[in-house]
Amino acid sequence: MIDILREAGPVFLGSRLKRLAERMQAEAAIAIADADLPCQPGHMALLAALARGPQSVSQLVAAVGTSQPGVTRAVGQMAQLGLVDTVTGRDQRRRLVSLTPDGEAAHAAAVTEVWPRIGGAVEALLASVPGDFLTTVEQIEDALTERSLLDRARPPRKTALRLREYSDDLAQAFHDINAEWISAMFVLEPVDREVLENPREKIIDAGGTILFVEADGLGVVGTCALKPTGGGGYELTKMGVLESARGLGAGAFLLAAAIARAQRMGADPLYLLTNHTCAAAIHLYEKLGFRHDAGIMADYGTRYARCDVAMRYNPAAPA
Repeated sequence: MIDILREAGPVFLGSRLKRLAERMQAEAAIAIADADLPCQPGHMALLAALARGPQSVSQLVAAVGTSQPGVTRAVGQMAQLGLVDTVTGRDQRRRLVSLTPDGEAAHAAAVTEVWPRIGGAVEALLASVPGDFLTTVEQIEDALTERSLLDRARPPRKTALRLREYSDDLAQAFHDINAEWISAMFVLEPVDREVLENPREKIIDAGGTILFVEADGLGVVGTCALKPTGGGGYELTKMGVLESARGLGAGAFLLAAAIARAQRMGADPLYLLTNHTCAAAIHLYEKLGFRHDAGIMADYGTRYARCDVAMRYNPAAPA
């Protein structure tokens, strides 16, 4: 019998893994039904995440690592089943998903009746084949986080990148580039709008600087700012690259230029505030010498509601 996916080798790996996942989930669904649970296999990871407490949809996306539309759809299904409810968070800016009493009961039943059976079966299955499959999967996931499959598949592009200084005619680009990524992942906060709408007043006239990266044929594709925050300290802030320009190395080019400029300005400390969901950016920051810093979090972390990661430029410290 012909098996196209097996014959094709690596080119159809995604489809082959999907076929494997569908086969395993179909059989897991039977085990879930045997336990008289109303859930589907796709709900299980969300039950596990929500058992730790109420979370926003973006937090659930980060926790389970799947697409936002998929998580939103699954949350809607679970709400119809009476397993979850949504409440307004303390900051009034986002909705949080939480387990209902029925959801908590479903989680308890899954922990005691379903997951041990499925987990034991999978462990036995993996023990019957050579190699460490789970470690390999983790390594593939980490590698794709560092560099996407699309980026690996694209032919190498040699696009010249140039640094540009702030001028008032670039104020709109500074606003639009940052508004694009912030709005896509979070909510534009008043502190964001204040800076994005008044870059000369809030950054340049205050003694800071704004840099841009320009790519051949594309124009200005990225920007970042060094904002003075008192006592010789500077915040590396409002750094973004247009979605359409990802993969050109513009982010690394811009960050390296900003660090060099900050050093010439005598920035101490040079720090940044971000969110754990910005995994690719955090990896770049770490690569170029930023380190996670509890002191920076304590001193500056409350500036943004979305901030749960604070880093200080300290390349001599262990990564």
